[in-house]
Amino acid sequence: MYCKKRFLKGAIIILFAAGVYTPLKAQFTLDAQLRTRTELRDGQGAPLPKTASPAVFTSQRSRLSAGYATYRLKFGLAVQDVRVWGQDVSTINKSTTQDNNGLMLHEAWAEVFITDTLVKTRSLSIKVGRQELNYDDGRLIGNLDWLQQARRHDAALIKYESGAWMLHAGGAFNQNKENASGTIYNATPAGTYAANTNGGAMYKGLQFVYGGRKLKKGNVSVLLLADQFSRYHHDTVESKPVKTWDKGVYTRITGGLFFTNTFKSLTLTGAAYYQAGKTADGVNLNAALLSASLQYAFTNVVSAGLGADYTTGGSSNGTSNAFDPLYGTPHKFWGHMDYFYTASGFGNRGLQDYYLRLKVKQGTKWTLGADLHQFLSTSDVPANGAVIYGRNFGQELDLNASFALTKVIGFEGGYSFFNSTDALVAPGVKNVANAQTANHWAYLMINIKPSLLFK
Repeated sequence: MYCKKRFLKGAIIILFAAGVYTPLKAQFTLDAQLRTRTELRDGQGAPLPKTASPAVFTSQRSRLSAGYATYRLKFGLAVQDVRVWGQDVSTINKSTTQDNNGLMLHEAWAEVFITDTLVKTRSLSIKVGRQELNYDDGRLIGNLDWLQQARRHDAALIKYESGAWMLHAGGAFNQNKENASGTIYNATPAGTYAANTNGGAMYKGLQFVYGGRKLKKGNVSVLLLADQFSRYHHDTVESKPVKTWDKGVYTRITGGLFFTNTFKSLTLTGAAYYQAGKTADGVNLNAALLSASLQYAFTNVVSAGLGADYTTGGSSNGTSNAFDPLYGTPHKFWGHMDYFYTASGFGNRGLQDYYLRLKVKQGTKWTLGADLHQFLSTSDVPANGAVIYGRNFGQELDLNASFALTKVIGFEGGYSFFNSTDALVAPGVKNVANAQTANHWAYLMINIKPSLLFK
C-alpha cells in the first residue's frame, strides 16, 4: 500500500511538471490541400472575338504544408504542384519537357523570436525566407490565393507586436542567379509570368513599413512601401527592339491608410493610397487610389452593402497617373471575371467601380453571394479615327455559392456575366477586334484540406 501511494504521488508530480513545461515542448503540424477547379471561359479576362469558341478546363493545386514550433522558433514549409488536367501525357518525359513541370516551393521560412515566447503580451521576431505576405484586406499586399499558384515573396521581416499594436518592416532583394559581378536583374524570366497586378514587372528590390492597431471589431493601419525596378533601354537588333538592362533602378513609392470596423450591424471600410516616383519603365508617376464601402447586417443570415473604388489613370505632361495596386488580390475586389488589374491589362486607363453586394450565410454550411458592378474608365479612352468612345466599360454580375460538407471538404461554384462596351475593347484598352458584348464565366471548385497531424 505504501509503495502504491508513493507511485501515485510520483505520477501526480510528473503530470504536474509535464503540464508546467508544455509550452516548451515542440509542436509539429502537417496539412494537405487538393483543390480542383473546372472553368468555362467565354470572355473571362477580356471579351472574346465573335468567332472564338469558349474554353473548358480543370486546374489542380496539390499542396503539402508542414509547420514546426518550439521555444523561440517557428518554421514553415509548403510544397505544391499546380497544373491543368491533361497538361502532361501519361508517359511524359520530364527531362525534356521542363516547361510543363508545375512543382514548386511555395513557402520555406523560419521565424526567430528575440523576446521570450512564454511572454504573450508582446513579441519581437525576425522572419526570413520564402513566405506569403497578407496585410489588411489584401488589396495591395495579398497572397492571391484565388490563383492556383498563389503569390509568395523571398523576403525578410522584423515584426514587433504588443497588445493591439503591431509594427512590421520588411525587405527583399532579387537576383536571377549567383552572379560573379554586378547586380543587374532581369525582371522577365522565362515564362513571362506577370509579377504583380496589371501585368507589371517583377521588382528588383522591395522595402515596406506597416503599422497597425486592432480595434474592437476591425483595424486601422498605415503602409509605406518602396519597390525598385532595373533600368533599361531599347537597342535595335535585326530591325527589332531588344531590351537591354542598365545599371541603377527606378524607384516607386506607395503610401496610405486603411480602416475597417463593425459598429453593431454596420461595417465600414475605407482606404486611401498615393503613388509617386518612377514606374518600371522610368516614367514619372503621380497616382492615387480611393476606396469606401459599407455592409449592413439585416439579420444573422442576410447582409447587403454598397461601395466605390476609384483609381487614377492615363497620363499628363509626360507623367503617368495610372495607379498600380502592387501585389494584391484583384479577384477579390474588381469583379470575378478579372478584367481589371490582372495579367490582362486595360491600358492603364484607371478605374471607377461602383457596386452593390448581397451576402446570405446560413449557419456554418451555406454561403451565397451576389455582386453587381458598374465599371467606368477614370481617364478618356483614346479615339480611333472618327470613333469617339465614352468612359463606360460595362457591367458585371457575379453569383457564387459555397457549401461546407465537413470542416475538411468544401464545394464552391459561381457564374459571372459581363456586358462589355466598345470603350472596353478599344485599341487603347483591351484592343479586341470584332468583340462579343455578352461574356460568361462559370466554375466549380472542390477544396479538400485535411490535417494529417495535430498539435
